[in-house]
Amino acid sequence: MLSHLIALHNGQTVPAIGLGTWQSEPNTSEITCAVEHGLKVGYRHIDCALFYGNEKEIGDGVRASGIPREEVFITSKLWGTYHRRVEECLDLTLAKLGTTYLDLYLIHWPVPLNPNGSDPLVPILPNGNIDLDESRDIRDTWKAMEAMVKKGKVKAIGTSNFSEMMFEKILPTAEIIPAVNQLELHLYNPQLKLLDYLKSKKIVPQAYSPLGSTGAPLLTDESATEIAKKRNLKSTSDVLLGYLLKKDIVIIPKSMSPSRIESNLTGALEAYNLLTPEDIKILDGVAAGGKQNRFIMPHWGIDIGFDNWPASTT
Repeated sequence: MLSHLIALHNGQTVPAIGLGTWQSEPNTSEITCAVEHGLKVGYRHIDCALFYGNEKEIGDGVRASGIPREEVFITSKLWGTYHRRVEECLDLTLAKLGTTYLDLYLIHWPVPLNPNGSDPLVPILPNGNIDLDESRDIRDTWKAMEAMVKKGKVKAIGTSNFSEMMFEKILPTAEIIPAVNQLELHLYNPQLKLLDYLKSKKIVPQAYSPLGSTGAPLLTDESATEIAKKRNLKSTSDVLLGYLLKKDIVIIPKSMSPSRIESNLTGALEAYNLLTPEDIKILDGVAAGGKQNRFIMPHWGIDIGFDNWPASTT
């Protein structure tokens, strides 16, 4: 079973359901087997990042699946310590994945980090704060991303974790409008205002952690569970995923379990077909009814412009 496709503004299409790979152990066969299995059961979209440390194993999984490279939509992301070395970071990713191009390349966070700090990925100052590259202009990073499209190394570029404030920094000088913005989007963090903004700019939203993070209470949410029962769906997770799909949001659920990898795909598509406008209206109101909750909030030490992001985490 294949997911439907969502059109990007550059004429590309992206499979609406991707397989997430965050927090999958590097240097093990686990993620290789998960990617191989996911592709064999119908996934055609794999979401990666240099920061995850497992791109070699992901590439092995793609090849082991037997699915031709041109049939797999592969996304990866530029990490913060490489904002001044965009092509170098991209080349590392391409080499690890064993491919000559990406379908989509994202700025992972709008937070440049010191490339010569205490750690190649997460540099820390003596006082314990993140070591930022404060003189790097995010607009220059975007120009370097645009150059990767012109070189043919990536088909599309986009952003991750960008707020409206961050878009207003890059869009006035952008030659290429971001194709997507990948965000923490789920029942308890629907970001409805930002979704309206993205729609106005023809930027496709993508949802990471669509089921919440590990231990999150979404899977026992009363409203979602009631709708699952009403629509004869197998699980609450089907509602959580289908809810986002109905809003034309690309979803990126992550699992290492073969059965869960399959059920995330089939259940999301079943819910997509069965959920009604009334169901979506109910689900849209859950967070505003007192359950608003972000789970992913790194302590960057700067304001990146999001609502519902406590000041203590910046």
